This record gives sequence, structure tokens and C-alpha cells, in this order.
Amino acid sequence: MKSKIEWTESTWNPLTGCTKISPGCKHCYAETMAKRLQAMGQEKYANGFRLTLHEDALQQPLEWKKPQMIFVNSMSDLFHQSVPIEFVERVFDVMREAHWHQFQVLTKRSSRLASLSDAIEWPTNVWMGVSVENADYKFRIDDLRTTRAKIRFLSLEPLLGPLSDLNLDGIHWAIVGGESGAGARPVKEEWVIEIRDQCLAAKVPFFFKQWGGVNKKKAGRKLRGKEWNEIPIELQPMLF
Repeated sequence: MKSKIEWTESTWNPLTGCTKISPGCKHCYAETMAKRLQAMGQEKYANGFRLTLHEDALQQPLEWKKPQMIFVNSMSDLFHQSVPIEFVERVFDVMREAHWHQFQVLTKRSSRLASLSDAIEWPTNVWMGVSVENADYKFRIDDLRTTRAKIRFLSLEPLLGPLSDLNLDGIHWAIVGGESGAGARPVKEEWVIEIRDQCLAAKVPFFFKQWGGVNKKKAGRKLRGKEWNEIPIELQPMLF
């Protein structure tokens, strides 16, 4: 509850742990956090960052009566190849039943997402997103477009290179952010501006999360003097 992630309100982790598949994973915050929680003796993280399904966490959103924005699997990837399709379906069943919430699902495994999409009954309260860190992974956007999710969004974070000529057809939201923490790779202002301008031209809401760096609070999240907090307009009252 009460997540510090700027573009959501709460997090729900019916699975934890993951494996790295692309450059954006290099300094994975979830891996660092999982190992820290393991060292603290947190039972849920007894396996550290090894993929672990948590049956006991599946019903959690049904216990939260206040409608809110919920980021699903901030500590994992629902479409990881080792997650059984039956478990994916059970997560979707809970999201469907908890119809008073909005759920944000984010993956780097866009190929598996596309392959399973037709088997999924997409509730209207589920947002589906993909992470794209540089131009080599723009194919994930094409995979996302094949889904029947009502809202499809992009997490362009950590942004590690320019993303020119984005095809934003069928995309409803874009989040951009620089990498933070030890060893953070720098983001260039021109990369962010180029994405913002493409979003403005395509009328896609643009959300700038952070500049990042070793001290992300000091770096802030203003882009040329302005905070960009746009989200799909019909849901703005939930966050702002």
C-alpha cells in the first residue's frame, strides 16, 4: 500500500523474483530490494530473487476496499517464461473480480504476452504495458499492440538511448525516466524531449518520472521547469 512509485498508488506482488533479459535489467532495483529483504529475514523473500509464486498473496486486492491504482508485480514479471499460464489466468481472475481497482501490468517479455493474449479475457480495469529502454527493443511496442487491453502503455525507463520514430498508434500512455541508484547510466535531455514531442504530436499522455542518477531526489523530475504528470484523462482523479 502507498507506493512511492510516482505513477501508481499501491503495489501487489503475487510473484517475486526474475531473470535478466535486456540492458534495462542491469541494475535491477527489484533484485537489490529482494536481496535486502532476504537479509532482513522477510519470509516472502526467503528465496531472494529466485522466481517464486505466492498463492497467499493472490486475494490481497480483494481486501482493499478503497478504489486505487495498483502496479502488479513491481518485484517480478507476470509474463516470465517460468510462470505457468494457469497462474497468469488466476491473477487475471482476481483483477477481474476486484473491478473497483485499476491494475497496471508491465512486462519485458512482450513475445510471451503476445502469444498468450488471445487466451486471456481482458478486463476493462487492466492496463497493459511494456518496458522499452532503447531502440533495439521497440518491437515490444508492436507486441503490445496485438493485445486487447483497454489501455496500453509504455514504460521507457531506464531510458538508455534515443527513441526516434515511435509508432504510438494504439498506445494510450507513455512514462519516461532515467536510471537511479549506484552505477546509474545517464539519460540525455534531448532523448526525453524527443519522446515528449512525439507524444504531444500523437496526443498520447506523457509522464516524466525522474532524471535519476545516484541522488534522484536532488535531480528531481522537472523537464525544462515543468513536471509532466499526464495520464489517460478519464482516470486522472485517481492520482492527481
